[in-house]
Amino acid sequence: MGRNPMRAAVTLCAAAALAIPLGTVWAAPSAEQPAQPPVQRTQDPVLVDCAWQPEVRPGSFLLACGDGNSRLVSLNWLRWDANAAVGRGTNAINDCDPYCAAGTFHSYPVTVRLDQPRTWEKDPGERHYTRLTLTYTDGRPDGSPRVVTYPLWA
Repeated sequence: MGRNPMRAAVTLCAAAALAIPLGTVWAAPSAEQPAQPPVQRTQDPVLVDCAWQPEVRPGSFLLACGDGNSRLVSLNWLRWDANAAVGRGTNAINDCDPYCAAGTFHSYPVTVRLDQPRTWEKDPGERHYTRLTLTYTDGRPDGSPRVVTYPLWA
């Protein structure tokens, strides 16, 4: 155990004290404990992000997965149900002037609507929204219409 038996004993006791609570967290249920019911998935659709992760009521959402030059931030969801989701937030868009790496992000308040839920091919037990509509409520990017609709990936 090395040159200092007291130090080794203290280290072993500390390790044992830490291991006891961890053992109960990771222990398999015993025959005496009733089995927990399986976790039910939400009936409401999810929003699938750029990393193919399902999200419910996200606070932000990347619209431009390739370069990150358009994203929704500060999202506050007013509705999220089986048919649609509606929220408010900000669309932060890079003007890419003179080029994207040197561009400036501009913020535009938007209303966000998600709809057209479908079964998600990656996880058939999950439904996801397949369309996103942005309505700019106070200003908008140059050349952009007031309402923009995007199909979402499957």
